[in-house]
Amino acid sequence: MNGKIIVVTHKEYKMPCDTVYLPVCVGVGRDALRNKYQADDEGENISDKNILYCELTALYWAWKNLNCDYIGLAHYRRYLTESKRSKNIEDALSQHRIEELLMDYDIIVPREKRYSQTIADHYINCIKSRKDAHKIHLQLLRDSILEVAPEYIAEYDKTMNGHSAHMLNMFVMKKQNLDNYCEWLFKILFVLEKKIYDHDVYYDRIMGAFSEFLLDVWIRTNKKTYIEVELIETERDYWGKIKWALKRKLFE
Repeated sequence: MNGKIIVVTHKEYKMPCDTVYLPVCVGVGRDALRNKYQADDEGENISDKNILYCELTALYWAWKNLNCDYIGLAHYRRYLTESKRSKNIEDALSQHRIEELLMDYDIIVPREKRYSQTIADHYINCIKSRKDAHKIHLQLLRDSILEVAPEYIAEYDKTMNGHSAHMLNMFVMKKQNLDNYCEWLFKILFVLEKKIYDHDVYYDRIMGAFSEFLLDVWIRTNKKTYIEVELIETERDYWGKIKWALKRKLFE
């Protein structure tokens, strides 16, 4: 089998030695890093939408430009692994192990993240000063699914009323599944993007956030088999978390 796990990054960073991992630079770091890493603005791409779509601009590039048997998505400091509590980047799933797992399962995903609130309430309440806008976002997302793929709405409602999801936009799947998933995902998000601009409720990174919810909707509706594995986090963005906590405290 021939595959690639794209590692989305905006800065230079240590990458796994296994050649199945392909660093793809996006956003603010793209131009400075294009001689070192693959850039997401080559070939067919939506690179100029990165502020809205986050890691999805790299996913779109991979979908449209890579000819592989399977494709996965990782982040420069987060990887899928079978080693519990590892922070060692070299413990990321190897090409050999990925291919073994894909013989038995359609998709490899990180373990579900569980919340005390429903997924919908978690999104609505994540920044209380934006609660009204976030409620509009979810309604527009639901409207977009009804418009593009109404057969998915029952699973969407079930997912958003549940308390767990496979978050972080991290997965590995065979290319045929990826083609089907991305065709469905981006069709919905492109319709949603226009609705959000029309309603003037635009925020950075919003499409990246929505796609985290939508992965499970697609998996479950299509009855895809999956295996959950552990997560490597090589560093924690403590300053980012502090800024996020302060923002919530000041603007709630």
